[in-house]
Amino acid sequence: MSDPRLARLGELIVGYSIGLQPDQILRIDAPTVSTPLAEELYRAAVRAGGYPYASVELESLPEILVAEGSGDQLDFVSPVAETEIERVDAIVTIWAERNTRAFTGADPARHQRLIAATRALTNRRWERISAGELRWCGALFPTPAHAQDAGMSLGDYERFVYRACHVDGDGDPVAHWRATQDELTRRAEQLAKARELRVVGPDTDLRLVVEGRSWEAADGRYNMPDGEVYTSPVETETEGEIRFTFPALFQGREVDDIRLRFEAGSVVRSEARHGGEFLDALLSMDDGACRLGEVAFGLNYEIDRFTNNTLFDEKIGGTMHVALGSAFRELGGVNESGLHWDLVCDLRSDGEVYADGELVWKAGRFLQT
Repeated sequence: MSDPRLARLGELIVGYSIGLQPDQILRIDAPTVSTPLAEELYRAAVRAGGYPYASVELESLPEILVAEGSGDQLDFVSPVAETEIERVDAIVTIWAERNTRAFTGADPARHQRLIAATRALTNRRWERISAGELRWCGALFPTPAHAQDAGMSLGDYERFVYRACHVDGDGDPVAHWRATQDELTRRAEQLAKARELRVVGPDTDLRLVVEGRSWEAADGRYNMPDGEVYTSPVETETEGEIRFTFPALFQGREVDDIRLRFEAGSVVRSEARHGGEFLDALLSMDDGACRLGEVAFGLNYEIDRFTNNTLFDEKIGGTMHVALGSAFRELGGVNESGLHWDLVCDLRSDGEVYADGELVWKAGRFLQT
Protein backbone atom coordinates (compact mmCIF):
# COMPACT_ATOMS: atom_id res chain seq x y z
CA MET A 1 0.00 0.00 0.00
CA SER A 2 1.42 3.38 -1.00
CA ASP A 3 2.04 6.08 1.61
CA PRO A 4 -0.33 9.03 1.05
CA ARG A 5 2.32 11.37 2.47
CA LEU A 6 4.63 10.45 -0.41
CA ALA A 7 1.88 11.18 -2.92
CA ARG A 8 1.33 14.61 -1.34
CA LEU A 9 5.09 15.26 -1.36
CA GLY A 10 5.33 14.33 -5.04
CA GLU A 11 2.46 16.66 -5.91
CA LEU A 12 3.95 19.49 -3.82
CA ILE A 13 7.36 19.28 -5.48
CA VAL A 14 6.02 18.95 -9.03
CA GLY A 15 3.27 21.55 -8.66
CA TYR A 16 4.85 24.10 -6.30
CA SER A 17 8.63 23.64 -6.09
CA ILE A 18 9.38 23.23 -9.79
CA GLY A 19 6.00 24.31 -11.19
CA LEU A 20 6.14 21.78 -14.00
CA GLN A 21 4.17 22.84 -17.07
CA PRO A 22 2.66 20.71 -19.88
CA ASP A 23 5.22 19.45 -22.41
CA GLN A 24 8.20 20.19 -20.15
CA ILE A 25 10.87 17.52 -19.62
CA LEU A 26 11.55 16.42 -16.04
CA ARG A 27 14.50 14.27 -14.99
CA ILE A 28 14.15 12.49 -11.65
CA ASP A 29 17.53 11.59 -10.11
CA ALA A 30 16.74 8.61 -7.92
CA PRO A 31 18.91 6.18 -5.94
CA THR A 32 17.39 2.71 -6.06
CA VAL A 33 16.31 2.88 -2.42
CA SER A 34 14.12 5.93 -3.19
CA THR A 35 11.83 4.16 -5.69
CA PRO A 36 8.56 4.94 -3.80
CA LEU A 37 9.15 8.71 -3.98
CA ALA A 38 10.42 8.50 -7.58
CA GLU A 39 7.16 6.78 -8.55
CA GLU A 40 5.04 9.51 -6.95
CA LEU A 41 7.06 12.26 -8.61
CA TYR A 42 6.68 10.50 -11.94
CA ARG A 43 2.93 10.10 -11.42
CA ALA A 44 2.51 13.77 -10.48
CA ALA A 45 4.53 14.87 -13.52
CA VAL A 46 2.44 12.71 -15.86
CA ARG A 47 -0.73 14.23 -14.43
CA ALA A 48 0.75 17.70 -14.97
CA GLY A 49 1.22 16.95 -18.66
CA GLY A 50 5.01 16.79 -18.52
CA TYR A 51 7.49 14.31 -19.93
CA PRO A 52 9.21 12.72 -16.92
CA TYR A 53 11.96 10.14 -16.93
CA ALA A 54 14.11 8.67 -14.18
CA SER A 55 17.89 8.56 -13.92
CA VAL A 56 18.31 5.65 -11.51
CA GLU A 57 21.56 5.65 -9.56
CA LEU A 58 23.31 2.58 -8.13
CA GLU A 59 24.77 3.78 -4.84
CA SER A 60 27.74 1.40 -4.96
CA LEU A 61 29.19 2.65 -8.26
CA PRO A 62 30.96 5.79 -6.96
CA GLU A 63 32.55 3.63 -4.23
CA ILE A 64 33.97 1.32 -6.90
CA LEU A 65 35.24 4.28 -8.91
CA VAL A 66 37.03 5.91 -5.97
CA ALA A 67 38.55 2.57 -4.92
CA GLU A 68 39.64 1.29 -8.32
CA GLY A 69 39.46 4.04 -10.98
CA SER A 70 42.39 5.78 -12.62
CA GLY A 71 42.89 9.52 -12.35
CA ASP A 72 41.35 10.06 -15.77
CA GLN A 73 38.36 7.94 -14.80
CA LEU A 74 37.84 9.99 -11.63
CA ASP A 75 37.87 13.17 -13.74
CA PHE A 76 35.53 11.81 -16.41
CA VAL A 77 32.12 13.49 -16.86
CA SER A 78 29.68 11.64 -19.08
CA PRO A 79 28.86 13.51 -22.32
CA VAL A 80 25.33 12.15 -21.92
CA ALA A 81 25.03 13.97 -18.59
CA GLU A 82 26.45 17.14 -20.17
CA THR A 83 23.84 16.95 -22.93
CA GLU A 84 20.98 16.27 -20.54
CA ILE A 85 21.75 19.27 -18.36
CA GLU A 86 21.26 21.45 -21.45
CA ARG A 87 18.03 19.82 -22.61
CA VAL A 88 15.81 19.20 -19.58
CA ASP A 89 13.40 21.80 -18.22
CA ALA A 90 13.42 20.57 -14.62
CA ILE A 91 15.31 18.21 -12.33
CA VAL A 92 14.28 16.71 -9.00
CA THR A 93 17.14 15.19 -7.02
CA ILE A 94 16.18 12.61 -4.41
CA TRP A 95 18.70 12.19 -1.60
CA ALA A 96 18.47 8.71 -0.08
CA GLU A 97 21.19 6.41 1.19
CA ARG A 98 21.44 2.89 2.49
CA ASN A 99 24.79 3.74 4.08
CA THR A 100 25.48 7.37 4.96
CA ARG A 101 29.12 6.57 5.85
CA ALA A 102 29.98 4.70 2.65
CA PHE A 103 33.17 6.67 1.98
CA THR A 104 34.56 6.70 5.51
CA GLY A 105 37.50 4.48 4.57
CA ALA A 106 38.08 5.94 1.11
CA ASP A 107 41.26 7.77 0.18
CA PRO A 108 40.52 11.48 0.86
CA ALA A 109 42.46 12.82 -2.14
CA ARG A 110 40.80 10.44 -4.61
CA HIS A 111 37.37 11.15 -3.15
CA GLN A 112 38.03 14.89 -3.41
CA ARG A 113 38.97 14.47 -7.06
CA LEU A 114 35.67 12.76 -7.88
CA ILE A 115 33.73 15.49 -6.06
CA ALA A 116 35.55 18.18 -8.06
CA ALA A 117 34.67 16.49 -11.36
CA THR A 118 30.96 16.18 -10.60
CA ARG A 119 30.77 19.80 -9.44
CA ALA A 120 31.06 21.05 -13.03
CA LEU A 121 27.57 19.74 -13.81
CA THR A 122 26.20 21.29 -10.63
CA ASN A 123 27.66 24.66 -11.56
CA ARG A 124 26.15 24.45 -15.03
CA ARG A 125 22.80 23.57 -13.47
CA TRP A 126 22.91 26.72 -11.36
CA GLU A 127 23.84 28.80 -14.40
CA ARG A 128 20.72 27.62 -16.18
CA ILE A 129 18.61 28.13 -13.04
CA SER A 130 19.90 31.71 -12.75
CA ALA A 131 19.00 32.34 -16.39
CA GLY A 132 15.44 31.09 -15.80
CA GLU A 133 15.97 28.11 -18.13
CA LEU A 134 15.79 25.31 -15.57
CA ARG A 135 13.94 24.48 -12.36
CA TRP A 136 15.48 22.22 -9.71
CA CYS A 137 14.51 20.88 -6.31
CA GLY A 138 16.21 18.48 -3.92
CA ALA A 139 14.27 16.36 -1.42
CA LEU A 140 14.98 13.46 0.91
CA PHE A 141 13.42 10.02 0.99
CA PRO A 142 13.73 8.71 4.56
CA THR A 143 15.66 5.45 4.93
CA PRO A 144 16.71 3.38 7.95
CA ALA A 145 20.24 4.78 7.59
CA HIS A 146 19.00 8.38 7.85
CA ALA A 147 16.80 7.44 10.80
CA GLN A 148 19.75 5.84 12.55
CA ASP A 149 21.86 8.97 12.04
CA ALA A 150 19.07 11.04 13.58
CA GLY A 151 18.72 8.68 16.56
CA MET A 152 15.10 7.83 15.68
CA SER A 153 13.06 4.85 14.68
CA LEU A 154 12.18 4.77 10.99
CA GLY A 155 8.53 5.57 11.75
CA ASP A 156 9.45 8.56 13.91
CA TYR A 157 11.92 9.80 11.32
CA GLU A 158 9.36 9.53 8.53
CA ARG A 159 6.95 11.62 10.61
CA PHE A 160 9.71 14.16 11.24
CA VAL A 161 10.50 14.44 7.51
CA TYR A 162 6.91 14.66 6.28
CA ARG A 163 5.87 17.12 8.98
CA ALA A 164 8.81 19.36 8.06
CA CYS A 165 7.54 19.32 4.46
CA HIS A 166 3.93 19.90 5.66
CA VAL A 167 2.55 16.87 3.83
CA ASP A 168 1.67 14.91 6.99
CA GLY A 169 -1.98 15.77 7.62
CA ASP A 170 -4.89 17.51 5.95
CA GLY A 171 -3.46 21.03 5.76
CA ASP A 172 -2.59 22.83 2.55
CA PRO A 173 1.19 22.53 2.08
CA VAL A 174 1.27 25.05 -0.76
CA ALA A 175 -0.45 27.66 1.40
CA HIS A 176 2.11 27.03 4.15
CA TRP A 177 5.09 27.52 1.85
CA ARG A 178 3.62 30.64 0.27
CA ALA A 179 3.18 32.15 3.73
CA THR A 180 6.76 31.14 4.52
CA GLN A 181 7.86 32.92 1.36
CA ASP A 182 6.32 36.20 2.56
CA GLU A 183 8.01 35.94 5.96
CA LEU A 184 11.44 35.04 4.61
CA THR A 185 11.28 37.72 1.92
CA ARG A 186 10.79 40.38 4.60
CA ARG A 187 13.84 39.06 6.45
CA ALA A 188 15.94 39.01 3.26
CA GLU A 189 14.99 42.64 2.57
CA GLN A 190 16.11 43.60 6.08
CA LEU A 191 19.50 41.90 5.67
CA ALA A 192 20.04 43.44 2.24
CA LYS A 193 20.52 46.81 3.94
CA ALA A 194 23.59 45.62 5.86
CA ARG A 195 27.17 46.18 4.77
CA GLU A 196 28.82 43.90 7.31
CA LEU A 197 27.81 41.03 9.63
CA ARG A 198 29.66 40.00 12.76
CA VAL A 199 28.84 36.56 14.17
CA VAL A 200 29.73 35.97 17.83
CA GLY A 201 29.37 32.74 19.78
CA PRO A 202 31.39 30.06 21.59
CA ASP A 203 34.87 30.05 20.02
CA THR A 204 33.40 32.19 17.23
CA ASP A 205 34.00 35.79 16.24
CA LEU A 206 33.63 36.13 12.49
CA ARG A 207 33.24 39.23 10.33
CA LEU A 208 31.70 38.96 6.86
CA VAL A 209 31.12 41.74 4.32
CA VAL A 210 27.83 41.38 2.41
CA GLU A 211 27.62 44.84 0.83
CA GLY A 212 26.31 44.75 -2.71
CA ARG A 213 25.07 41.17 -2.44
CA SER A 214 21.44 40.08 -2.76
CA TRP A 215 19.73 37.85 -0.18
CA GLU A 216 17.55 34.93 -1.25
CA ALA A 217 14.47 33.66 0.61
CA ALA A 218 14.53 29.85 0.50
CA ASP A 219 10.85 28.96 0.49
CA GLY A 220 10.63 25.40 -0.81
CA ARG A 221 11.55 26.06 -4.42
CA TYR A 222 15.04 24.55 -4.33
CA ASN A 223 14.79 22.31 -1.27
CA MET A 224 11.89 20.55 0.38
CA PRO A 225 11.72 21.24 3.27
CA ASP A 226 13.21 24.71 3.34
CA GLY A 227 13.41 27.75 5.58
CA GLU A 228 16.48 29.98 5.37
CA VAL A 229 17.75 33.23 3.93
CA TYR A 230 21.19 33.28 2.33
CA THR A 231 23.69 35.22 0.27
CA SER A 232 27.28 34.99 -0.94
CA PRO A 233 29.64 37.19 1.11
CA VAL A 234 32.40 39.28 -0.44
CA GLU A 235 35.09 36.68 -1.04
CA THR A 236 38.16 38.59 0.15
CA GLU A 237 36.74 40.22 3.28
CA THR A 238 35.99 37.40 5.75
CA GLU A 239 38.04 37.74 8.95
CA GLY A 240 38.13 35.88 12.25
CA GLU A 241 37.31 32.43 13.51
CA ILE A 242 34.34 30.11 13.74
CA ARG A 243 33.64 26.76 15.39
CA PHE A 244 31.11 24.20 14.22
CA THR A 245 30.06 21.97 17.10
CA PHE A 246 27.68 19.97 14.91
CA PRO A 247 29.40 17.19 12.93
CA ALA A 248 29.64 17.92 9.19
CA LEU A 249 28.66 15.14 6.79
CA PHE A 250 29.79 15.37 3.18
CA GLN A 251 29.67 12.74 0.46
CA GLY A 252 29.56 9.80 2.87
CA ARG A 253 32.20 11.08 5.31
CA GLU A 254 31.99 12.84 8.68
CA VAL A 255 34.21 15.61 10.04
CA ASP A 256 33.67 16.52 13.68
CA ASP A 257 34.22 19.74 15.64
CA ILE A 258 35.62 21.88 12.82
CA ARG A 259 37.41 25.13 13.66
CA LEU A 260 38.43 27.60 10.96
CA ARG A 261 40.33 30.86 11.00
CA PHE A 262 40.01 33.34 8.11
CA GLU A 263 42.27 36.15 6.99
CA ALA A 264 41.56 38.28 3.90
CA GLY A 265 38.78 35.88 2.99
CA SER A 266 40.79 32.64 3.04
CA VAL A 267 41.10 29.85 5.59
CA VAL A 268 44.57 30.16 7.12
CA ARG A 269 44.13 27.59 9.88
CA SER A 270 41.85 24.57 10.19
CA GLU A 271 41.42 21.74 12.64
CA ALA A 272 38.95 19.03 13.48
CA ARG A 273 38.58 16.48 16.27
CA HIS A 274 37.90 13.74 13.70
CA GLY A 275 38.23 13.70 9.91
CA GLY A 276 40.92 16.37 9.64
CA GLU A 277 42.61 14.68 6.70
CA PHE A 278 39.42 14.87 4.65
CA LEU A 279 38.91 18.49 5.73
CA ASP A 280 42.39 19.34 4.48
CA ALA A 281 41.77 17.53 1.19
CA LEU A 282 38.60 19.53 0.55
CA LEU A 283 40.20 22.85 1.47
CA SER A 284 43.00 22.17 -1.04
CA MET A 285 40.65 21.09 -3.83
CA ASP A 286 41.19 24.38 -5.71
CA ASP A 287 41.84 28.06 -5.06
CA GLY A 288 38.19 28.78 -4.20
CA ALA A 289 37.65 25.93 -1.76
CA CYS A 290 39.15 27.82 1.18
CA ARG A 291 36.85 30.85 0.72
CA LEU A 292 33.19 31.25 1.64
CA GLY A 293 30.55 31.00 -1.03
CA GLU A 294 27.54 31.34 1.28
CA VAL A 295 26.35 32.67 4.61
CA ALA A 296 22.81 31.91 5.80
CA PHE A 297 20.36 32.08 8.69
CA GLY A 298 18.38 28.93 9.55
CA LEU A 299 14.81 30.06 10.21
CA ASN A 300 12.68 26.91 10.23
CA TYR A 301 11.77 26.66 13.90
CA GLU A 302 9.74 23.51 13.24
CA ILE A 303 13.08 21.80 12.65
CA ASP A 304 14.39 21.87 16.20
CA ARG A 305 16.85 18.99 16.41
CA PHE A 306 20.12 17.94 14.83
CA THR A 307 19.72 14.90 12.58
CA ASN A 308 23.10 14.51 10.86
CA ASN A 309 21.56 15.53 7.55
CA THR A 310 22.43 18.93 6.11
CA LEU A 311 19.12 19.31 4.24
CA PHE A 312 17.41 19.65 7.63
CA ASP A 313 20.23 20.79 9.91
CA GLU A 314 21.09 23.93 7.93
CA LYS A 315 17.48 25.09 8.36
CA ILE A 316 17.27 24.52 12.14
CA GLY A 317 15.69 27.65 13.58
CA GLY A 318 18.35 29.61 15.47
CA THR A 319 21.40 28.38 13.59
CA MET A 320 23.60 29.92 10.94
CA HIS A 321 25.62 28.17 8.30
CA VAL A 322 28.38 29.06 5.92
CA ALA A 323 29.53 27.15 2.86
CA LEU A 324 33.09 26.72 1.74
CA GLY A 325 33.52 26.93 -2.01
CA SER A 326 31.38 28.01 -4.92
CA ALA A 327 29.23 31.13 -4.62
CA PHE A 328 25.83 32.04 -6.06
CA ARG A 329 26.40 34.22 -9.09
CA GLU A 330 22.78 35.33 -9.18
CA LEU A 331 23.31 36.89 -5.73
CA GLY A 332 26.53 38.67 -6.73
CA GLY A 333 29.02 36.00 -5.69
CA VAL A 334 32.12 35.40 -7.79
CA ASN A 335 33.96 32.61 -5.95
CA GLU A 336 34.47 29.53 -8.12
CA SER A 337 35.22 26.07 -6.80
CA GLY A 338 34.46 22.40 -7.23
CA LEU A 339 33.32 22.47 -3.60
CA HIS A 340 30.18 23.75 -1.91
CA TRP A 341 30.10 22.43 1.66
CA ASP A 342 27.57 23.70 4.18
CA LEU A 343 28.77 23.87 7.80
CA VAL A 344 26.23 24.59 10.56
CA CYS A 345 26.98 26.81 13.57
CA ASP A 346 24.60 26.47 16.54
CA LEU A 347 23.79 29.91 17.98
CA ARG A 348 20.57 29.02 19.80
CA SER A 349 21.76 29.26 23.38
CA ASP A 350 24.67 31.69 23.23
CA GLY A 351 25.02 33.55 19.97
CA GLU A 352 24.81 37.09 18.66
CA VAL A 353 24.85 38.65 15.20
CA TYR A 354 25.57 42.32 14.58
CA ALA A 355 24.70 44.15 11.36
CA ASP A 356 26.90 47.22 10.92
CA GLY A 357 27.55 47.21 14.66
CA GLU A 358 23.89 46.89 15.72
CA LEU A 359 22.73 43.74 17.53
CA VAL A 360 20.08 42.15 15.29
CA TRP A 361 20.07 38.51 16.42
CA LYS A 362 20.43 36.98 19.88
CA ALA A 363 20.15 33.36 21.05
CA GLY A 364 18.82 32.21 17.71
CA ARG A 365 16.20 34.92 17.10
CA PHE A 366 16.07 38.18 15.21
CA LEU A 367 15.31 41.05 17.58
CA GLN A 368 13.23 42.93 15.01
CA THR A 369 9.91 41.24 14.21
